[in-house]
Amino acid sequence: MKYLSTLLIVFISLFSFGQEEELSEVLRFDEYLGYVKKFHPIVKQAELVIDESQAKLLKSRGAFDPKFEVDYDRKKFKGTEYFDRLNGMFKIPTWYGIELKATFEENTGDFLNPQGFVPDEGLYSAGVKLPVAQGLLINDRMASLKQAKLFREQAKADRDIFVNNILFEASIAYFKWLQAYNEFQVFGNFLVNAQLRFRGVERGAEVGERAEIDVVEARIAINQRRLSQEQARVKLMKAALELSTFLWLENNIPVELQDNVVPDIQSEPIIDDVFTINELIEDDNIIETHPKMLSLDYKLQSLEVNSRLKANKLLPKVDLEYNFITENPDVARSFNTAEYKGGVNVSFPLFLRKERGDLRLAKLKVQDTEFEIDATRVNLLNKINAIRQELNSFISQNDILTQMVTDSEAMLAAEERKFQLGESSLFLVNSRESKLIEGQLKAVELQFKFFSTKAKLFNSLAVNPDL
Repeated sequence: MKYLSTLLIVFISLFSFGQEEELSEVLRFDEYLGYVKKFHPIVKQAELVIDESQAKLLKSRGAFDPKFEVDYDRKKFKGTEYFDRLNGMFKIPTWYGIELKATFEENTGDFLNPQGFVPDEGLYSAGVKLPVAQGLLINDRMASLKQAKLFREQAKADRDIFVNNILFEASIAYFKWLQAYNEFQVFGNFLVNAQLRFRGVERGAEVGERAEIDVVEARIAINQRRLSQEQARVKLMKAALELSTFLWLENNIPVELQDNVVPDIQSEPIIDDVFTINELIEDDNIIETHPKMLSLDYKLQSLEVNSRLKANKLLPKVDLEYNFITENPDVARSFNTAEYKGGVNVSFPLFLRKERGDLRLAKLKVQDTEFEIDATRVNLLNKINAIRQELNSFISQNDILTQMVTDSEAMLAAEERKFQLGESSLFLVNSRESKLIEGQLKAVELQFKFFSTKAKLFNSLAVNPDL
């Protein structure tokens, strides 16, 4: 394929037509993709997935924030103070469902509940609430935090997939632009040849060396080349407009491609470097680090956390609570086991239908994701192997097409010499030239397919290159 690309470059360089009014500026493939990755709105949108995951992680960590609560209640009627109650509490949630708390109570009034009587200076307590069955090893806030961390890692893998998709679409747009530009150059170069041949035939007809019908034949060839070039110009314009949809600057400003900007016709080594083609072809273990596989793996881990949480819900809910009580918190020895407030709370549904149903659904989601992982792995392997074989096939196609183009050039050169010697006709020269044009266009098309297949390999592996 490199030989074919070199042949195209030499051909276009040797038969370059005319001087352009403006100096052309080459937009290299790596520079172009660099602009896309840095400024394209969809790439920026993909980064929002990371921000969303960070926000969810922050939210889940909020379940472990210490909490301060104050409950104040007072009733006074017709000069009688029924009650004046103040209850302050400071709670610290911990990882394994254990909750540390400290409270202060100060209650006064004529109609207090007897259990509300406390010393004049108030009553202090410090204790712990401990789940001994459900909620000890895993609970809602633990599961939420674990899943938020997994979602953050999954978001990074999904971001790579999003970015890769937009780079793939942008690459195809560049290759279409390059193909249209090469076709335009091919028709332009052969238009120059047709014009030169027409002037020669016209002079020959003026001096009687050529028949007038040859002038007509040469004029038909010129008009055919002009028509083909005009069609190629429209195709090039459309390809440039499609390419412009991927070009943006800072502050979301779209860029319109200028007429003097042209693609780099020597893009193949740059494409290989950007796509890291050699590494992609040689790496046999790249499936295991594929962003899609990583994303599904993080999804599976999150579902397994949810499954463990649902299984934990089958246990009875048994909460133990113990609080030291003192009216002199400054004196450490005032806290003793003889003065306390404690209790136990037990709850257990008899049939557990809701809990068993939730667990079954959670296990089905895990199983479904496992099937998806297996199917995705096989699909990726088959897709990558097919693309690798397609790339190898292009080498054989390139050898065949290169020989065809070389032979067509030789046939055209021989026919032109015969025509100059009067041993051939202009019709045969134009016929040979049409075959060469056909070969050149096939070479341009083959180059586009080859580059596009490299892009497909790049896309199938969801690579997020550093540009």
